[in-house]
Amino acid sequence: MTVSPDVESESGHGTDYKGRIGNLIRDARKHRGLTQTQLAERLATSQSAINRIEKGHQNLSLEMLARIGSALDSEIVALGAGPTHLRVKGPTTLSGTIDVKTSKNAGVALLCASLLNRGRTTLRKVARIEEVNRLLEVLGSLGVQTRWINEENDLEIIPPKELDLSRIDEVAARRTRSVLMFLGPLLHRAETFELPYAGGCNLGNRTVEPHMSALRPFGLEVKATDGWYHGQVNRAIVPGRPIVLTERGDTVTENALMAAALHPGTTVIRNASSNYMVQDLCFYLQALGVGVEGIGTTTLTITGQSVIDVDVDYAPSEDPIEAMSLLAAAIVTQSEITVRRAPIEFLEIELAVLEEMGFRYELSEEYLAANGHTRLVDIRTLPSELVAPRDKIHPMPFPGLNIDNLPFFAVIAAVAEGQTYIHDWVYDNRAIYLTDLNKLGGRVTLLDPHRVMIEGPTSWTGAELMCPPALRPAVVVLLAMLASKGTSVLRGTYVIHRGYEDLAERLSSLGAEIETFRDI
Repeated sequence: MTVSPDVESESGHGTDYKGRIGNLIRDARKHRGLTQTQLAERLATSQSAINRIEKGHQNLSLEMLARIGSALDSEIVALGAGPTHLRVKGPTTLSGTIDVKTSKNAGVALLCASLLNRGRTTLRKVARIEEVNRLLEVLGSLGVQTRWINEENDLEIIPPKELDLSRIDEVAARRTRSVLMFLGPLLHRAETFELPYAGGCNLGNRTVEPHMSALRPFGLEVKATDGWYHGQVNRAIVPGRPIVLTERGDTVTENALMAAALHPGTTVIRNASSNYMVQDLCFYLQALGVGVEGIGTTTLTITGQSVIDVDVDYAPSEDPIEAMSLLAAAIVTQSEITVRRAPIEFLEIELAVLEEMGFRYELSEEYLAANGHTRLVDIRTLPSELVAPRDKIHPMPFPGLNIDNLPFFAVIAAVAEGQTYIHDWVYDNRAIYLTDLNKLGGRVTLLDPHRVMIEGPTSWTGAELMCPPALRPAVVVLLAMLASKGTSVLRGTYVIHRGYEDLAERLSSLGAEIETFRDI
């Protein structure tokens, strides 16, 4: 093992690397909610060995580092070039103009939906993020040809005549929850198939039963054993009545939509999500020749086709979650920036809550996204003195406040005068990660696994933190670092790269001082 100059300069001597690695492993284990004994069981070793490793008293082979990385699903102990970290100098005042990139969640849904089409799909300005990279690896292992056409991130997808499901890239599939959305397309391509258990963010236990109940009317039965979903399709079973989703979830709705697209009849889906990524999927299905009525409502009527074989060109709309990230960056740093191409219809509730808190901003006239449907605006932020809202902040299915935007209100509330209550009722443990703001000077009290109370305003102070294993809380910590006095370090930032393209570089273009580095 070699020690990079970063380790030398920060620790004063290269021999301290075992202690630094031990600290990173300990923090990653705690973020995963594992005890030393539980990690030891995963590694077939003893608790005392884990204790020695975390204290820096144990020599580590490259093989053991790789096993630890796999057990923690973490880049902290990645081999080769090593994981990436961010060093942030603050406090920062941002300025300038920035464009919102296309939607991460729409992009992954459209990649899965491309399996419906036997022709060529060209997607425009796809978010070039790790989640997309993992899906491209999975698609490639099935025989799908994909290539980036140009520097604009246009992506060409050409499926084979027959998918080779036996060769699925298990490692890539386990690193993305989006692989669940293969169920809808695959039930029309094979009578039996297997998918690895889905991974992705560590957000607690999220049942996949709503997906199963949405797809059973199409004859799909799934048994989960030995880390795999085993799917079997009975072609004699077709939807005989409207499908009522037991959960108004985005990916559940998308799975049902994709299943209905290749069912040569009319399918009605009720309690459907009408969120931004679902709408983009509906517009794409229309481009494939599938009839979709009720877009933007909770009842969708789909008239499918037995075969889809067309060359299609589609441009997904911009990402409201990234837009909210950029607004939060401006608010926390008291900055005036212009966020261009923000999908306003998916930000209106968020802006209404912010306005109640005292946020001042200006909107341009509306214009259409490249998909021809989604309404965009440019938002100019103005430095504002915020106060806590009168009511708790909580998410709801669209058109309510987006669940993925909720964490940003934690860092915003931390700079507002008074007490703010945030209720994250969807995920089992995401709210817990918001308490990482306390390491930077925040006053966040965890009331239970779903609720936090935040006291503001905050005097932020730089610190060194392990990156939370959930995407949005990780970005929240980074945004707080922009406003923190001194130098902060955010370690193991792979989870941010899962959902954002060049976020550090783009914030730097607005004046942030963020340096990417590696040390192991």
